Amino acid sequence: MMSTQTTDALSLRAIVKTYARRPALRGVGLRVGPGEVVGLLGPNGAGKSTLFQIAAGLFAPDEGEVRAFGLSYREDPGAILERLGVVFQARSLDLDISVRANLRFHGGLFGLSGDRLRERITDVCTLLGISDQLDTDVRRLSGGNQRRVEIARAMLSHPSLLLLDEPTTGLDTAARRNLVRDLADIVRKRGVSVLWATHIVEEVASADRIVVLVAGEVRFEGRPTELLTATGTRNLSDAYVAFTASQG
Repeated sequence: MMSTQTTDALSLRAIVKTYARRPALRGVGLRVGPGEVVGLLGPNGAGKSTLFQIAAGLFAPDEGEVRAFGLSYREDPGAILERLGVVFQARSLDLDISVRANLRFHGGLFGLSGDRLRERITDVCTLLGISDQLDTDVRRLSGGNQRRVEIARAMLSHPSLLLLDEPTTGLDTAARRNLVRDLADIVRKRGVSVLWATHIVEEVASADRIVVLVAGEVRFEGRPTELLTATGTRNLSDAYVAFTASQG
């Protein structure tokens, strides 16, 4: 289901970020349209994490402009964050309390309470197949289900834009595939715009567009099939390997 929104969910223009005189991003431009899924690929050290943190409003760029839903982080950070869901690579749940308690706490930060919060918790946990785990301490969950709780937490506010930074890190192959499948289903049903940063190429094989970042620069942007054509390969993993090797 595509959104009726016309303004880009996310727009980064000419983004520059430098650490200790070492450039991490060199004039990067990237956009995520309404209801669009964009995969962000790149080798280690390419600048994916820095770009993701800037998109999430954690860092400000040295140069360039970041806008979400047509709004500027400099002028309207609160209005942006209300419509943003983020899943970071590093896990950040409280392991010693239940799934329900984690979600209640996070929902409270977004001004949710009472019946509205209870309904949201039931909704997102049903979507992610963890409704039977609500009263279980997070520490007792499998790695895959802990990740599902983090995604449920990000979905509580009914975000218009979902930022996923290596969401399947640490999962075994079966858990990863199941989570990717369920996430794709949720995104399709809810019409959420997504920026999905990953090093596992197959996770974004069905994305609307992919962006390949190398040494802090966008070296490719287009449909997955366009990368296959450009590299003369048959699957996206081989295409990505061939393309990044040619950029070295």
